[in-house]
Amino acid sequence: MGWKRLVLALAASCAMTAAVAQDKVKIGVLTDLSGVLSASTGPTDVEAARMAIEDFGGSVLGQPIELISADHQNKPDLASVIARSWFDTEGVTAIADVPNSAAALAVQGIIKDRKKIALFSGPATARLFNEDCAATSFHWVFDTRAIAHGLGNAILAQGGKDWFLVAADYAFGAQMAKDLDAIVKARGGRISGIVRHPTNVSDYSSFLLQAQASGAKIVAFANAGFDTINAIKQANEFGIVAAGQKIAALVVVISDIHSLGLAQTQGLVSVTAFYHDRDEASRAWSKRFFDRTGRMPGQFQAGVYSAVQHYLRAVRDAKTTEANAVAEAMRARPVDDFFAPGAKIRKDGRLMNDMYLFEVKKPADSKGPWDLWNIVARLPAEEIIAPLSESTCPLVKAP
Repeated sequence: MGWKRLVLALAASCAMTAAVAQDKVKIGVLTDLSGVLSASTGPTDVEAARMAIEDFGGSVLGQPIELISADHQNKPDLASVIARSWFDTEGVTAIADVPNSAAALAVQGIIKDRKKIALFSGPATARLFNEDCAATSFHWVFDTRAIAHGLGNAILAQGGKDWFLVAADYAFGAQMAKDLDAIVKARGGRISGIVRHPTNVSDYSSFLLQAQASGAKIVAFANAGFDTINAIKQANEFGIVAAGQKIAALVVVISDIHSLGLAQTQGLVSVTAFYHDRDEASRAWSKRFFDRTGRMPGQFQAGVYSAVQHYLRAVRDAKTTEANAVAEAMRARPVDDFFAPGAKIRKDGRLMNDMYLFEVKKPADSKGPWDLWNIVARLPAEEIIAPLSESTCPLVKAP
């Protein structure tokens, strides 16, 4: 073989290798594996992604699908470092989950720069599909505006017009306070006061004393994970409910209620994007999840599964892992699963999934350790998610 033919053969081989590498799907679940959100997200979200890959068949475009995970420790700078390393040196094609809004916003900056896929199911900040939106970024499960409208309207309709807000001091808490204030004022109510706390705080006494002193009828917690669990537990110890004030947890998940128990949470009203006992499809998947993990899934686990499955179907449709082509395919097809059957993705990347208003059961009404709440009402996506006419996402106004 002459040297020219050898060079051509090597070039063809390199091109083939590059094509194979380019079309290899590798999903990174970036989550909280050890901190305040680890019980409600973390390892169980990784398991949900693993189930999605297995149920898809384990391979796509002729190659096995890889799954890796990492702990962002709720630090935006660490989340950025991991995301950049995954994309630049480890061949990751999509990042999933990313609970903690500040960490998610940091990752979003890398997504824009590297032009890769983000499947956000853990963060709540609506900035991800508004002013900080990206063409290859998708927002599953919930957001602060949807929570504020879904839960806020329900409580306001029952006469709860005077609120005091205890909020986590990061992006989620700030946006939640803003969105809740808007809906409360629009309905003739008021926020009597707001106090902010750092994450993973153990003593809520000073915050709860301010809530008691405010005289507000509703004491709302805009936090998540262990912060929500500790806040509700100490509010009961302070006798807030016994004294006539009501507690509203803006983000509370099934594992939080299970941890706290019905005696401390009975009557609590909140919203969720998923409940394991909602219908036959959710029950079937949730039983499989329980058999693997020993616990029922919540909205985060269901959301990770749904987002990963939808991404894999889009890769198959697009016949490539190139992010723009996959993003276009993700928007082109409706979601086909138990989490949000038939839901579509908007131009800004927001999945239009319904949510549900629920009330925690009394201990006497529960039939088992995971029979924890009743679905009170379905909240249609179009009624709680901000319409595109209010969007500040540059993609919405683009031709």
